[in-house]
Amino acid sequence: MSEDSAPWRHPEFRRGAKEMTGIALGIGAWGLVTGVAMVKSGLGLGLSLLMSVLVFAGSAQLAAVPLIVAGAPIWVVWATALCINLRFVIFSAQWRPYFAHLSLRRRALLCYFTADLNYVLFMRRFPEPKPSPEQLPYFWGAVVVNAGSWHLMSLTGILLGDRIPPEWGLAFAGTAALLGMTYSLLSDRATWLPAVLAGCAAVAAYALPLKLNMLVAIAAAVAMGMVIDHSRPLRERLSNP
Repeated sequence: MSEDSAPWRHPEFRRGAKEMTGIALGIGAWGLVTGVAMVKSGLGLGLSLLMSVLVFAGSAQLAAVPLIVAGAPIWVVWATALCINLRFVIFSAQWRPYFAHLSLRRRALLCYFTADLNYVLFMRRFPEPKPSPEQLPYFWGAVVVNAGSWHLMSLTGILLGDRIPPEWGLAFAGTAALLGMTYSLLSDRATWLPAVLAGCAAVAAYALPLKLNMLVAIAAAVAMGMVIDHSRPLRERLSNP
């Protein structure tokens, strides 16, 4: 498929959107939590709206907002957000074999819409790291639903944040939705093993500053996934019931 072709006309666009739709509830819940947190922190309506649209990274937003409100130096805010979002460097390295042939402008656009679960679904759909015409339509189908649900609920949380009481426990609801969504993506031992390893690594590295334990967990999961992918006997053993 050429860069000028309309991806929404391809069947893979509908497939990507359909597979992401089942996850949209958790994405929306987390977006709502983030939007409410920004407003209730005292960041202000205008800055909250601007941050939601420009940053598009829930974990980084939740970590940066308290620092901004507390008047922390800007380099501390940037360093915190950078450390939390370093996982996208790993994601982009994994995506490079698929999209390296695209123009710089097109790849920059893809970068903005890159998300954790979009990455998971994409790699499950296209496990072989080589470009094909179906990949870009699938990517756009998934991110349209992902970004749409996130921005809709995040902006809703910002606009209605003052009217939502803390007793509703939205943070717990959002976390529970994400856990349920993650569980639905674990289909066999080959996917469970990296997930369990990531959880253990996150707990073991919890004392690290700037939430670097998240990066450690992601690196551990990706490393285990690469070991499984490059070891056919291990992959077959884990895939068999």
